Formats: sequence, structure tokens, C-alpha cells
Amino acid sequence: MSDGAGALLFARYAFPPNALGLCGADSPQTLLEYGDAHEFDGGLRALARTFDGAWPYLELIASANGIEDPLDLRVVEAYWIGNRLLDRVRPQALVRHVDDRFRGRLGRAGDHVADVVAAGAPPHHSFHVLAVYPWLGLLRTGIVDEPLRVLDRCRVAPAIVESAGDETASVRLRPLVWDAGRLGLGPPEPRTVQWRIDGRSFVARPEPGDLVSLHWDVLCERLEPDAGRRLVAVTDRALRAVNRVAALDV
Repeated sequence: MSDGAGALLFARYAFPPNALGLCGADSPQTLLEYGDAHEFDGGLRALARTFDGAWPYLELIASANGIEDPLDLRVVEAYWIGNRLLDRVRPQALVRHVDDRFRGRLGRAGDHVADVVAAGAPPHHSFHVLAVYPWLGLLRTGIVDEPLRVLDRCRVAPAIVESAGDETASVRLRPLVWDAGRLGLGPPEPRTVQWRIDGRSFVARPEPGDLVSLHWDVLCERLEPDAGRRLVAVTDRALRAVNRVAALDV
């Protein structure tokens, strides 16, 4: 049974897409209240199970590592940030997982999932965003602006805080770019993000120089340098995998 740290971490990253109506039961205020209060109970566990995008990955990672609780902190961190637990998920298991859980929702993306996994993509949120969602396919058809914006905001991204106001913060991050049929990361650029919503937040007021993580332009947590490096590395693995498969299609 989790001590609650993993469930609370899940709430931080699940809140932004839930607030946009993209995933999970319609309970963004509840997730925000849990994260702000740093308190855990069975209600949060039940709410986490409604996230039919993220929850199956937590089950997959936990099972591959012999961990009973999908909301174990190590498992939740693996999915959103990245850690060694991802390497213990066999590629065949990841392909089977996507086919079993998302069959009928993949469209043409389903034709390439096995290839992306074979190219080295891990069972991380960035893999789900880049390889399972249909937005990359739209980029390849020449529709760029909105698919690129969605992919960039939906991934979990590291950023450096420059300043913070009462509700928003100015950060610098490397955005996703689309160039010559490949996804990559561009030079650092400024962006305004939310760190407090309706008087509640997941972190104390950020300070200039803080390394933080973003999901849908919401500040989810402060990152230690090692966690930031892991997030960069696992995102790079996913990008290299989808680009390698795209190159084979040309």
C-alpha cells in the first residue's frame, strides 16, 4: 500500500490535462485540492484509476518491476519523469500493452507503435504523447501549428524559472520544433506558465533559477538536477525513436 507520496505526485501531473477535459473523471478541483493540501486518502486512488491513458502504464511499469502498487512513488516518477524502472519493461510487453489498452483509438498511429518501441522508445509519458496520440501523424500531413502546440504542451518538459508573480511564472525552456520532417528541441525561449490556480498550488512560490517540470503550461514540481537529466534523457529517447521510424517511411 502506498504511503501517498506517489498518489500525490500523480495528482500534480494529472491535474493539467484533467482541467482541460482531456483525461480522467471531471474532477480538476479535487486533484488541485489534494496536491495543495499534500494529503492522501482512498478517494485520490480511485480518481487516479479513471485516467485511462496514464493508469495502464502505471500498472505495466509496476508489474514489470514486481511492485504491487501502481501508485508507488517510484512507478509514478518513472512514468512522468523517468527512472530505471522503465528499462525493466520488455519491448514486447509495451507493444502488447498499447494494442490491448488502446486498440480502436490509434488510427494510423497503430501501424507504427511496434516500430517505435523497437527503435528504443520507453514506456514513458513522452512515448504515449509522440507515438500513440495522432498528432504526429497530422504533422506529417503538413498540418503543423496546432499539432505541434499540443505535442509541446502535452509532454512533460523541464524549464528554468526566471521570475514569478502571484499566479504565473516566467520560465525558459526548449520547445518542440518540427523541421524537415523531424521532431526536435529548439533553442531556449521564454514562456509564461501557471504556478498557482484559484489560490492553490503544487509548490511554494518558485524562485529564479529553480528547475521545474511543466505539463500543459502548469508548474507541477521542482526537480532535482538528476531528475531533470532523466527527464531530458527519456524525452530524447522517445524523439529519436519516432524520428528513426519516420525516416524509414520516407
